Amino acid sequence: MTEHTQQDPTTKYKHDDYPKHEDIGQPGLTSETHPDPDHGEESYIGHGRLAGKRALITGGDSGIGRAVAIAYAREGADVAIVHLPEEKEDAEETLRYVHDAGRRGHAYATDLRTDGAAEGVVGNALKDLGGLDVVILNAAYQKAREGIDKISIEEVRKVFDTNLVAHIAVAKEAVPHLQPGSSIITTTSVQAENPASGLLDYAMTKSAQKAFTEALATELGPKGIRVNAVAPGPIWTPLIPATGFPEDKVAQFGTDTPLDRPGQPAELAGAYVYLASEEASYTSGAVIPVTGGKPF
Repeated sequence: MTEHTQQDPTTKYKHDDYPKHEDIGQPGLTSETHPDPDHGEESYIGHGRLAGKRALITGGDSGIGRAVAIAYAREGADVAIVHLPEEKEDAEETLRYVHDAGRRGHAYATDLRTDGAAEGVVGNALKDLGGLDVVILNAAYQKAREGIDKISIEEVRKVFDTNLVAHIAVAKEAVPHLQPGSSIITTTSVQAENPASGLLDYAMTKSAQKAFTEALATELGPKGIRVNAVAPGPIWTPLIPATGFPEDKVAQFGTDTPLDRPGQPAELAGAYVYLASEEASYTSGAVIPVTGGKPF
């Protein structure tokens, strides 16, 4: 995993380095996110825990998805990522790390809300990787809301289509091709259990993802396919300055956790590696919180 050096988790990443940050707009790009998120580029060390596996990661261009792609490649997996066309630069950077690890990497510029998108990306992954062993449903959209009376129903549909409908569509296409020992991993959120009013619709989808994970684990368990989720807390990714939060809120992001700071994408990678590995062979229907100490 990462370097074998024990560190104080409250000081490992300084939270006071986070400046007031203007809204960078959707979709958030890594080049516009300051300071740079840590995806494990320098720190993640693989140990062959996913050797020979083939993974499809939605939202794999930046943030948590990039950290998982880097970790998976260094653990011996081939990786395909899905990203929006506007995120091409981030996707190419992610693939560079996958290729540097000596693994196959492919990227699909696709908006998963469009008709036939899920069928297309799963079909391409099957062709390019020769099969699928791990499907990570990670793509997400969120936007700060001013109140229920001002919320845009069109925006709500975008959140639900991205965070829920697309997840179901990708899983629907992938499951017939998964063999016993395969796994599906969703990215839910601490918002599933501790929803913020300013993220009303996003929090609803994250709670629904938890139910999706548990229900699908029940359905697919007899087929030998495990389904689990990771629930991040406040993690510093391009999604945060792209959400439309007030600048002061971004500057204080993550300081309400017991560790008094936001997490970095690299700090979640190990959870995704574990859930896809043989060490997790009896783990299904689980949600692993990575929240900086926030209760889940």
